[in-house]
Amino acid sequence: MAAASSCGSESNEANSKWLDAHYDPMANLYTFSSCIALADLHGDGEYKLVVGDLGMAGHTMKLKVYRGTGLASESTLLDLPSAVSTFLMDQNEPRTPAVAVASGPFVYVYKNLRPYFKFTLPPLDANPLEQDVWEQAKEDMIDPLTLKEMLEGIREKAEIPLSVRSVRFLAQDVPEMENFVNLHKGQPIKRQTVITCMSTLKKNMADEDAVSCLVIGTESADVLILDPEAFTILAKMTLPSVPAFLDVMGQFDVEYRVTVACRDGSIYILRRESKRPKYCIKLSAQPVGLVRVHKNIVAGCSDETLQGYTQKGKKLWTVYLPAPLMTMSLLDQKSRGFQAVMVGLANQVVHMYRDKNLVDVIRTQDVVTSICFGRYGREDNTLIMTTKGGGLIIKILKRTAVFEEKDTSLGPPVAQSIRLSVPKKTRLYVDQTLRERENAVAMHRVFQMDLYRLRLMAARAYVKALESSLAPVTSTLQEPLKMNAVVQGIGPTFKLTLHIQNTSAGRPSINLLVSFLYDQSLYAMKRAFFKAPMLIPGLNYPIETFVECLSDKGISDVIKVFVLREGQSIPLLTAHINMPVSEGLAAA
Repeated sequence: MAAASSCGSESNEANSKWLDAHYDPMANLYTFSSCIALADLHGDGEYKLVVGDLGMAGHTMKLKVYRGTGLASESTLLDLPSAVSTFLMDQNEPRTPAVAVASGPFVYVYKNLRPYFKFTLPPLDANPLEQDVWEQAKEDMIDPLTLKEMLEGIREKAEIPLSVRSVRFLAQDVPEMENFVNLHKGQPIKRQTVITCMSTLKKNMADEDAVSCLVIGTESADVLILDPEAFTILAKMTLPSVPAFLDVMGQFDVEYRVTVACRDGSIYILRRESKRPKYCIKLSAQPVGLVRVHKNIVAGCSDETLQGYTQKGKKLWTVYLPAPLMTMSLLDQKSRGFQAVMVGLANQVVHMYRDKNLVDVIRTQDVVTSICFGRYGREDNTLIMTTKGGGLIIKILKRTAVFEEKDTSLGPPVAQSIRLSVPKKTRLYVDQTLRERENAVAMHRVFQMDLYRLRLMAARAYVKALESSLAPVTSTLQEPLKMNAVVQGIGPTFKLTLHIQNTSAGRPSINLLVSFLYDQSLYAMKRAFFKAPMLIPGLNYPIETFVECLSDKGISDVIKVFVLREGQSIPLLTAHINMPVSEGLAAA
């Protein structure tokens, strides 16, 4: 058994496009894709892994740096990190990037892995009504219970939210309110926002080692762009909702585009010198991840879908995932110019998509919570993943690995997703549409008249068939019968089988006759007229007879079958049998 399992694992690794470089299930790394970055921190050409570790249950938050498979250094963080980015602040030599850690309302900047600068988000305007209420409490004009009632009224009606102090006061028990007021009433009211996401934007050049600005999304639904040296706010843009994911392209001094996925289930696209979003994309559910592949936007949603859009918001495709989406990231293989989206799922599988096509599947030992692809150490194509249990997985893409453009999963062919080249509108088409627009009422009347005439002709033909019993189903309730015929053989002798059925509820049919009408110069029948047996309701009665074709000219005709009641000349039902050409006689 052990030998068989080892052979199976070796064969899977041989068929895989990845080499298993390292797996440490006890690495104690709890993080997300936004808190992982790869950078050459010391300018020696060896890239390190920078991780903002969330710690266990909100404790022991640390900034960890990995070199190879071991931990190189770690620094304690005061609050939970929301994003980690690496960027070049200046043109000084050596060209070593700084590390920015977004945590609460602060951005901690590390240079050479040492604290360098702390940027604080500007405070927000406090609610004037809230300030007046606390001023009255400061002068002992109102008691704590009255303060609570007034703050609750402000929270329900005011547009500006309450400060953290007021929210904490409303959560206090009645005996503790007076102590809380005496402790905080002398301090000014402050309302501070926090950072929800962060990315980088090139300043004035598109080179890989160019100076970059920090782009920050805040809980107050603002997007800020910071100067890389002075850390002043260069641009501020407002969104309709709180940003959750950021993707930035372009240069700040030339032209840039900021794509933001927000908590209201929408994607907003901001451009240079625009205070408001230029485009808006409505997603089918809350966003779980956002990745830009070339010029297209790929969003992962909480309804287990992956959706692709153009830069202007036009939907391209939707992929339904087999499990809930946990995280997603971009795979950029620069040596081949190949880009794909890596999606970590809750069933311990990582899917790789090129557009809507599934090009690779990676099975992991645990649920993946963060993904990062890039240069690590001195290896260009390295995939780094952390798991839900705190594990660290490192894989290296084989140099011979080639991802196929076609979809590896079952489903319709790729050709179905290719757009048809719809021709342009011709002059004749425009003239026709103009004529239809001008004569719409007259054309509709002509159409309705033809439709009514067609319905009338069909009704008349149906009534005539019922009156003359030309249909294979009777129209009388006294003898509810149904008949169909089957012709077998290639000729010159055919076997003709009639299936007659009584469809009444409980009354049998008796004294019925079956008669055939045919061209006697073409066909001959041994029994052209005979009496049918008693028909029990619900049973199918097959009646067989033989027809012999007399002509050798390769022609055929119609044989009519009538079912009559004894003593009546009008048939109960009629069937027309289109006889086939006699192939046997023609061959002879």
